[in-house]
Amino acid sequence: MKNKIFNYDFLVVGAGLIGALTALRLIHSNYKVLVIDKKRQPQKDQRTLAVNANSKEFLEQLGLWKKLKSRPEPINRIEITDSNHTSPLVFENDDEPMGSVIFNYELLSIAQETLKKKKKIFYNTDLHLTDILEGKIIQIDNKKYSFKYPILCLGKNFINKKIINKHTFVRNHKSYVGFFKHTQHHNQTAYEIFTTHGPLAVLPAPNKSKKVSTFIYSSNKITTYENIKKLINKNFYSSHGKLSFNKKYQQFEILPHLSKPQSFNFFLIGDALRSIHPVAGQGWNLGIKDIQQLMTLLGTHDLNSQNLVKTYYNYRSIESFGYLSFTNFLNALYDNQNPLSKFLTNFGFKSLSSSQYLRSIFIKQAMGRLNLI
Repeated sequence: MKNKIFNYDFLVVGAGLIGALTALRLIHSNYKVLVIDKKRQPQKDQRTLAVNANSKEFLEQLGLWKKLKSRPEPINRIEITDSNHTSPLVFENDDEPMGSVIFNYELLSIAQETLKKKKKIFYNTDLHLTDILEGKIIQIDNKKYSFKYPILCLGKNFINKKIINKHTFVRNHKSYVGFFKHTQHHNQTAYEIFTTHGPLAVLPAPNKSKKVSTFIYSSNKITTYENIKKLINKNFYSSHGKLSFNKKYQQFEILPHLSKPQSFNFFLIGDALRSIHPVAGQGWNLGIKDIQQLMTLLGTHDLNSQNLVKTYYNYRSIESFGYLSFTNFLNALYDNQNPLSKFLTNFGFKSLSSSQYLRSIFIKQAMGRLNLI
């Protein structure tokens, strides 16, 4: 027994939300999976997740959606406007919500606890990534393990030129996240306002009162919390009533990128593969589509196929590049308010307002049901 080697199909490196969900989905299909991380993930923070309809179905399939104690807040209506338009673009879907808002930390805790109960997750591991990628036998808690494929879910800050070639889309934007209460019902509406310094999104937050919202403000200018509160008050007093803000907020650097593996013997999933500007509200949902793509290919390829990883990357890089290009183009339009930019934004608003076909495409995209490839 001392020299016994336990054979596994996948080793997931990174026990964050996407890493934990990747492992649970593979286990759900009876693959043998281990998850490792150098440290336990930080718990409660101010971030929420805008979960589109496709991602909700994914979580339901794993039995995680019903475990959420904070009732998910549905998004039944989306309003988009900018500083040049008084009338917003309004999108509604009568059949089902276009998405839901949940707490990031709550889903992370549920996913990690599920893995812990299955005895599939190990923290405080001190393993060398190069050994893992070379397929060497690893040792955890005095037991030896081998595996066929590593899956890297190491987040957007992961940099190792020997492992990945990382193409960065430089924007120098920061994202500010927080909550505020209001005296009027939010009507389960999500808002996106393109201001002169960056997009401001306000989403209905999970709360029984229906009078709490979360904001995500992304800006290319250094700002203060007081200025952000003034901006939100200016744009939402008429629809939400009197506003009162949490004392604390969080700030994140936006680092849009697309990574390419230097060799095709491991998978990149979630932010390890790509990170996009939050203007589209799809970053986390794209990580779910990564997992779904992997599962689709595992259904059509032998696990030992040499083309498995390369085929996965070819599929996911196309959609990722599409989102990166679109979100960067969108931000560039509003960062440079010259006559051409104003013409293009006006043309875009008019096209979406008048075309039922384009509106249906937008709704499909918002729900995660538009496949770009």
